[in-house]
Amino acid sequence: MLEAFARPPLSLRQLSADLGPAYLVNGLIGFIFAATGPVAVILSVGSRGGLSQAEIASWVFGAFFLNGLLTLLACWLYRMPLAFFWTIPGTVLVGPALTHLRFAEVVGAFVATGLLMILLGASGWVKRAMQAAPMPIVMAMVAGVFLRFGTDLIRSLHGDIRIAAPMILTFLALSAWAAAGRRLPPLIGALLVGVVAVAMSGRFDPGAVGATVFAQPVLQMPVWSWKAMIELVVPLAITVLVVQNGQGVAILKGAGHEAPVNAATLGCGIWSTITAFTGTVSTCLTGPTNAILCSSGERPRHYVAGLTVGVLALGFGLLSPLFTGAMLATPPAFIATLAGLAMLRVLQTAFTTAFSGPYSLGALVTFVVTVADIPMLNIGAAFWGLLAGFAVSRLLEWPRRTPG
Repeated sequence: MLEAFARPPLSLRQLSADLGPAYLVNGLIGFIFAATGPVAVILSVGSRGGLSQAEIASWVFGAFFLNGLLTLLACWLYRMPLAFFWTIPGTVLVGPALTHLRFAEVVGAFVATGLLMILLGASGWVKRAMQAAPMPIVMAMVAGVFLRFGTDLIRSLHGDIRIAAPMILTFLALSAWAAAGRRLPPLIGALLVGVVAVAMSGRFDPGAVGATVFAQPVLQMPVWSWKAMIELVVPLAITVLVVQNGQGVAILKGAGHEAPVNAATLGCGIWSTITAFTGTVSTCLTGPTNAILCSSGERPRHYVAGLTVGVLALGFGLLSPLFTGAMLATPPAFIATLAGLAMLRVLQTAFTTAFSGPYSLGALVTFVVTVADIPMLNIGAAFWGLLAGFAVSRLLEWPRRTPG
């Protein structure tokens, strides 16, 4: 059921002929995007969840180094841009779970999610599984779990205006000035201005960086827990297969690439099972990064940008303790603002998809239940939100066959 590799196989001579500045720059920009706001989300969730700095660095190592290996392998075999990182909605889902589950139980759910995706990818059932979950209800759950990042952005502006305000103003200015925004992406501009604001405030804590520079992954042994399985496995699989992979496949198709859906799902499953042991959330085919990789140049050479991302991800992963410590040494408002700005467009897309089409009542129920964040039977609200929204839509909004 797996899609065939590119023929003829890629050779070093062909790669050398396809290299070009445009593809290397696109790969660099795609990597910088992944290494800024999305990393801030990991740091925010890990810190709130009580993880140690070493555990967070290990999470970042798996997210970049191990997923970088998959990116290199997939781009080489299929000769198209196939950048794999980690599910951001899944990362946010883990936050509430860490308040009442041990990290080892969460890791067990990561492994179980990987095994489920291996089954779906190897069997070819993944397309059917993706179609079974109504997108408005799924995106309403995403909107519910992401909403906190938007409110934290406002709280950061209120609580630490000297750090948050320059970052927000820079992001808005670069977003409004299209020509400048193409040269310096708004999120990267906000990051750079934030670094300057932190330096000028004198509140960077060098002592918090630590002496460790190179990665020392923390081996996490999974613990099997029914509470964790019920709460996390299905929502995590949905965020990977429907939200992230679905978006990635659509972006690649729009650029003229026929993404190998079954192979990508199988790869996500295998790598999710591996990265779980470093404490890393499930692997996915990323949407925004692949969009950057395909943004310019000749379609047959886009894979070069994907290989560039993979190589840079390896380096970032190897230095994960250094980067993690440097980010955690900044004021909390820096990470909260960067994460909030990174989530704005995603939150906008989630709301638009949830409430502009069919199943909007079920989506509303999902959103309300998720935002209420009241666990039942020690199972988090995101699961119950999906269940309640699906039930309401099934009862009141599902297409009905007319008699005769």
